[in-house]
Amino acid sequence: MLVKEELERAEAEEIARYRKLKGFWGTVFAVFTGIAVVLGINQMFNLGFGIGLVLIEPRYFYLLTALLLPLVFVAFPATKSGSKEFVPWYDALLALITFVVLLYFVWEANRILEEAWEYSAPNIAIALSCLLWLLLIEIGRRTGGPSILVVTIVFSLFPVYAHLVPEVISGVNQSIWDTAAFHIMSVESFLGIPMRAFGTLVFGFLIFGVAMQYTGAGAFFINFAFALLGKVRGGPAKVAIFSSGLFGSMSGSVVSNVLTTGCMTIPAMKKIGFKPAYAGGVEACASTGGVLMPPIMGATAFVMASFLNVPYVEVVIAATIPSLLYYFGLFMQIDAYAARRGMKGLPASELPSLWQTVKEGWYYIFAFLALIYMLLILQQEATAPFYATALLLGINQISAKHRMNWAKFKAFFFGTGILFAELCGILAAIGLIVGSLSLTGMAGTLTNDLVFIAGGNVLMLLVMGALTSFILGMGMTVTACYIFLAVILAPALIKAGLNPMGVHLFLMYWGMISFITPPVAIGAFVAAGLAKAPPMQTGMEAMRLGIVIYIVPFFFVFNPALLFQGEATEIAIVVGTAILGVIVISGALQGYLLQVGDLGSGPVSLFARLLIFAGGLFLAAPGGTFGLGHLELLALSAAAILPGLLLVLLTRRFRGTGPIGLNPT
Repeated sequence: MLVKEELERAEAEEIARYRKLKGFWGTVFAVFTGIAVVLGINQMFNLGFGIGLVLIEPRYFYLLTALLLPLVFVAFPATKSGSKEFVPWYDALLALITFVVLLYFVWEANRILEEAWEYSAPNIAIALSCLLWLLLIEIGRRTGGPSILVVTIVFSLFPVYAHLVPEVISGVNQSIWDTAAFHIMSVESFLGIPMRAFGTLVFGFLIFGVAMQYTGAGAFFINFAFALLGKVRGGPAKVAIFSSGLFGSMSGSVVSNVLTTGCMTIPAMKKIGFKPAYAGGVEACASTGGVLMPPIMGATAFVMASFLNVPYVEVVIAATIPSLLYYFGLFMQIDAYAARRGMKGLPASELPSLWQTVKEGWYYIFAFLALIYMLLILQQEATAPFYATALLLGINQISAKHRMNWAKFKAFFFGTGILFAELCGILAAIGLIVGSLSLTGMAGTLTNDLVFIAGGNVLMLLVMGALTSFILGMGMTVTACYIFLAVILAPALIKAGLNPMGVHLFLMYWGMISFITPPVAIGAFVAAGLAKAPPMQTGMEAMRLGIVIYIVPFFFVFNPALLFQGEATEIAIVVGTAILGVIVISGALQGYLLQVGDLGSGPVSLFARLLIFAGGLFLAAPGGTFGLGHLELLALSAAAILPGLLLVLLTRRFRGTGPIGLNPT
């Protein structure tokens, strides 16, 4: 597909897919969003609406979805060619029906819980459950696209035909009426883990992420990165790592991250000599890694904490080393690429002043530090983002340049509402998948079947998991892909004896890979559009630059010391060897190794680089990988790296006079 077409498609999906709401519908959207925010704050802080009124969780979730799900029909056209200027009558009707049906369940929430309506409900409740089920499928399609539609239909209906499929994936079948009741009125489907994570943890972080964009904090961090790193070797590419990592952690969206930060970093990279495809690959990798970077990690980490039933801070701590290794590998490859080609940074005259940047926006750092302090030290996962957002909005008024006026506040409010509606719609639809597997008992039986198919071979199970994650990641959001695999595949891997935290992070990492891996590689293709580069070439560059994301999940799943689990000595050893290994791998891939210099090109040099790359893999792998200890891996590493370096020295000695093929090109 042509670059222009890819960029237009991405922009259509990320920007033009929303209606421009004004007048009556703009007011409705604002009111519903405002009430949802107040409701969430009331629940997170246990305020009791100031009168001691406490909502039971099912009622809270029904009410929250009653406020947000109708907004999907208001803000998201039924088709890409649908009206962006007004809400047609059929969308208004669907929004009203969704609101009224959910209000019924809000009203009956106590009876649903006390009388177990998911197993024995009145006819009216079953009929409305069927109707809401259909509405949720359409909501999933509008927010998540055709892939979510197909997967949701197939799996939400699975209990109805579970007895007709091959025995290896069969389950206990149910009538369509019982299935509908379970989907809507149990706490394991529509109101299951995805929605509980959204309503109790993700909610506040979405507000904080939007506030970062609309208060000037985002612009401050980008300018700060340019002022700090713009002058160094390969500076603009290193700026991309910093800025895209930060933004991606907040937004959780690779594509919107590329479009937001890439429009600044990609032209700057090209200006100092980076090839267009390489610049696009850097931005795609940097934006993809943001979803893996603590402390926020988009929405997926909160869902993961719910699945593992652990505090969110444990997920953050576990994800720290792998994400830093990923960005360190990206940084080292960029540095090697720039060093080999003698690239310099941008001239100081074209960069913002570090002092001026800090002077104009230093106070934004306090909001970010306050968030980290409350998350990691006070462990207030649910309330921390609300305090941080309030602080951010407050200190924003200090800046005359970015001070929030009424127009900016409306844009901030609309952005928050859109994000709420979109994620709530996706998670509501994905919840139906989780519910079906629970209702049929398939989740448990499939675990045993997968272990049997793999013959008890843990590596085979991991490869199956990696491929499944990659394939699903082509068509789903990261969160949706992770939830599906956490139900289907994670129990099998854990049953095989692997670390639970490592397994869940493994699935998340491999679900991210499709953003930089052809033939899909949507993150790379969007970056290619900004860089005016061939999409497939950009995707291949992104694969090379993001090499760590492919290999490090296999490392930490075999040795959880890379997740900060284990003795301090073991953690220090595996982190130290991983850092050295990443340096070697990066140098081999880019043809320039620290303290060695240019590794050359030509057949002999390429073979030497291949040996060095293999040695880097053995060096980076922690003890326990594939049953090998630290000393065995170190010996294998030396056996590959030393001959590789010897070949490099020999090619240098004969460079210019040696046989054809030894000369650099």
